[in-house]
Amino acid sequence: MEKLIDKKRLSDWIAALADWEVFAPALEDGVWAWKPAGEDVRLEHSNVKQPPKGFAFPQREIYFSFEQIKGEAPKLTPKVPETKKRAVFGVRPCDGRAVPRMDALFDSEGFHDDYYWARRDKIAYVGLACNQPVNATCFCKSVGGSPVSTDGMDVLLTDLGDHYFAKALTKAGEALLSVAPGEKPSAGDQKKLKDTHAKAEAAPQRAVNDAAGAPAALKANFDSPLWETLAQGCIGCGICTFLCPTCHCFDINDEVTGTAPMKGNRVRTWDNCQFPDFTMHTSGHNPRESLGSRLRQRVCHKFQYFHENFGMLQCTGCGRCVSECPVGIDIANVVNKVTEHVA
Repeated sequence: MEKLIDKKRLSDWIAALADWEVFAPALEDGVWAWKPAGEDVRLEHSNVKQPPKGFAFPQREIYFSFEQIKGEAPKLTPKVPETKKRAVFGVRPCDGRAVPRMDALFDSEGFHDDYYWARRDKIAYVGLACNQPVNATCFCKSVGGSPVSTDGMDVLLTDLGDHYFAKALTKAGEALLSVAPGEKPSAGDQKKLKDTHAKAEAAPQRAVNDAAGAPAALKANFDSPLWETLAQGCIGCGICTFLCPTCHCFDINDEVTGTAPMKGNRVRTWDNCQFPDFTMHTSGHNPRESLGSRLRQRVCHKFQYFHENFGMLQCTGCGRCVSECPVGIDIANVVNKVTEHVA
């Protein structure tokens, strides 16, 4: 299903989605953030500061509550989320490509994460193609992506000036697009779409020089002294992973809220491989106590380990970890330097 939608009627489309919770980018205090869609939605964002992964994988969630009365078996109450259908508008292709990567992780090798999928199954992503690189730090093409990629999307919008060319890609996308005000694209519209996509594909970007060869090269240079050199400026703040669309490490803790009887919640929260205590053992031994070992873990997870496990690079080239790093560590530069190094 394809439609040509007047930009002035985008809010009419959103209003027609009465049985959906709709989210879209909104500028708040100078920062683009995901917000419930209002009456005047404009998809004019470069990219949202945080990726949309939090819709399916929130930063904090309760697994179950527990209550322990002395002399009785503990009472556990699961808290699997119940949510309405959600439509997320304005997802850029780099973030769309993160969706199948997260899906693969949370449903693999006999493991099916009920908490993730309770949300994920009710989410539809309405993507927005990038007519040109939205940031100087973008490198989606280097990692197998495209500024007009449809991966992970249910609908892809392309900006054609006064209109969006909308293409439904899944059944959920067809349901969304069926209520959108618009008309069937003409042959001229189709040509304009093709030309716009071709121009976007040809636009220059930063580069990971040999992403295809990175898994083997990183493995060969596991003990390279470059890791410590390249990590010297790291302050362990975790911005790189918290803003990444595919980072998924988490911790599980019991939070006690009462003692007579003992009550509380088991909670999952995002964790971060750049934190010094991330791999701390109860014995006090830390196998990744140095900055270099922690940087190596993050980079190799993106460009080696995930590829070995799932057959695809985990990095989607959004560039957030580069643009937001307070000390200027650049993952593309790190990969290039380490893979070019002869150990």
